[in-house]
Amino acid sequence: MSTILLLLIGLSAGVLSGIFGIGGGILIVPALIYVMKMTPQQASGTSLAALLLPVGALGAWTYHKAGNLEWRPAMLVALGLFLGVAVGAYLAQHIDATSLRKLFAAFLVPVMSAIGFQNTTFGDADFQWFGFLVGNIAR
Repeated sequence: MSTILLLLIGLSAGVLSGIFGIGGGILIVPALIYVMKMTPQQASGTSLAALLLPVGALGAWTYHKAGNLEWRPAMLVALGLFLGVAVGAYLAQHIDATSLRKLFAAFLVPVMSAIGFQNTTFGDADFQWFGFLVGNIAR
């Protein structure tokens, strides 16, 4: 693996994470899959390992110093993440790489649409569309 490419992936993800608060799934995982030729499972595991300390600690500290961090909600979300990542990682080991790639793409479409059109809530129509998309992509 190219050290420079991996450093650039991490640097790009770090800058975007600091600006937008995004996680590794948006940039690191696709970059590891398409640039570094990893399977989705390898990319997800590598991303989780890379994000263990630097993103949370330094980014949160910077936002805390500026008065822009709500600790109670952050801890509750962290608890959910702690439990959820174990379930998600287990499930990912039992889904083939092609299906996992398709599910990831299907997940991103409504998220990007909601952000792009500033729709802060999902209505019934959004979920119907999402179900239709997932059903057809996962075939």
